[in-house]
Amino acid sequence: MGQTVQLQAADGQQVPAYVAQPAGRPRGAVVVLQEIFGVNTHIRAVADGYARDGYLVLAPSTFQRVQPGVELGYDEADMKTGMALKAAAEALPAPGVLADVQAAIDHAGRASGGKVGLVGYCWGGLLTWRAASLLEGLAAAVPYYGGGMTTPAEIARQPRVPVLAHLSDCDPWVPLEGVQALRQAHPRVEVRLYAAKHGFNCDQRASWDEPAARLARERTLAFFAQYLG
Repeated sequence: MGQTVQLQAADGQQVPAYVAQPAGRPRGAVVVLQEIFGVNTHIRAVADGYARDGYLVLAPSTFQRVQPGVELGYDEADMKTGMALKAAAEALPAPGVLADVQAAIDHAGRASGGKVGLVGYCWGGLLTWRAASLLEGLAAAVPYYGGGMTTPAEIARQPRVPVLAHLSDCDPWVPLEGVQALRQAHPRVEVRLYAAKHGFNCDQRASWDEPAARLARERTLAFFAQYLG
């Protein structure tokens, strides 16, 4: 369904992005932010799914600045590789990969002619939370189990757009005490908690939880329908 386009960030960095087009006129745009495994078959399938629901969808390669062409699976070796790449990306001077996310938001807005929503998974969930506070051109943000997003430094951020957060009740990367702190600090953020593990949305992972993934997606589509028009 999709194709790859080249985006250009404000500093000149070239960033490939997978693009999935809807069948008709876009009802808006959705930018999908990858896990630590790159823009792999799962992320492309997620993008295709939102395109079938009527959105123009971009999934930028947020590892491009540290290693081009990353596409990993979900075994132990790939997990270690992904964690190392994430650490390298997080160590980039500010704004780091958020500049590439901004380029994707800008492109999505121009190409769709509508409002732009952001959805991210795992590391992409953390980036989505940050983007809701720091980037321009967004209408809504949906982080899924963003590892680290409930640390004090991240909770201190102030989102400028509506946020729907899908979190798990059994996630070492987003512990329950952090979830409670997030809720207390941000009563306007819609926090949904699932009886599932980290990565529950990914049907290529052992932690996939079909009922939780289906419910979270239904809620996300309703959220986007409300804020993207």
